[in-house]
Amino acid sequence: MSQKTITRAYLADIVHQELGFSRAESMDMVDAAFDELVSALEESGVLKISSFGSFRVREKAARVGRNPKTMEEAVINARKTVSFYASNLLKEYINQS
Repeated sequence: MSQKTITRAYLADIVHQELGFSRAESMDMVDAAFDELVSALEESGVLKISSFGSFRVREKAARVGRNPKTMEEAVINARKTVSFYASNLLKEYINQS
């Protein structure tokens, strides 16, 4: 199984090839789409993409961690993180392969 990273430039190139927009316009479209996704996630804390999955903002509490190399304790600050939950359709598609 080969690993593939999908970059913004790759997506813009697909838009350029498939729809015929200029590379600059294609990049602007990809950037606008990601900006919209991030804005939706910031506003509601949940972003659902039909037949793909959902992204949710989670709050992580502050905690005490330990450096495994030195065994020194350190405080890990509270923070927000994003979790992805695959849709049932995506899970079925992946399990068919």
